[in-house]
Amino acid sequence: MKPAHKPRPRSRKRDPNRQRIVDAARLHFFSHGFRSVTMDDLAQELGISKKTLYAHFPGKFDLLEAVLANKLAGVEVTLKEVTRGHPHDFLATLRELLAGIRRELDEIKPPFVRDMRQKAPEAFKLVERRRAALIQRYIGKVFVQGQRAGMVRKDVPAKLIIEILLAMVQSIMNPAKMEELRMMPKEGYTGILKIVLEGALTSKGRKA
Repeated sequence: MKPAHKPRPRSRKRDPNRQRIVDAARLHFFSHGFRSVTMDDLAQELGISKKTLYAHFPGKFDLLEAVLANKLAGVEVTLKEVTRGHPHDFLATLRELLAGIRRELDEIKPPFVRDMRQKAPEAFKLVERRRAALIQRYIGKVFVQGQRAGMVRKDVPAKLIIEILLAMVQSIMNPAKMEELRMMPKEGYTGILKIVLEGALTSKGRKA
């Protein structure tokens, strides 16, 4: 007797209000920090009832997690486009990768970093997990591509280069350390990648 098929859950229509809320919160949170805007402020700005807002996000930290997930999804789209754009041109991929990372991090301002350190250390764990996965998946692919092109040294495994990169990112690119160094994410990531690349590139890669 064949097992009964489980009924597929009905797909819910996407509520446009949810994305509008996330977009508005993202603009405020990244620019001014999430402590400076209330849920009531957002409802008023968007012209929706507080009941509608709280139906989507019961609290500000639920909304913060949605904003972070939205940001990380955008970063992944950028990395995916870059790594697919020049499959046989390591230097073009690398240039676009660095430019894309800088663009993605440009909107994150000091008040947001401060609020993450003071009020949302647990939420930052989501960032750390997704960030590590993105680095391994996409930047790791770029280093493997560079090794094939003779522009990334082959005497060090690409996986080890990525682990070194991850360790540097983990220890420096967190709200507490960024505030201590008075450094923005864009500056930190750019500096780390430059240092890793200096050690990873061959003479051919540096001259190109």
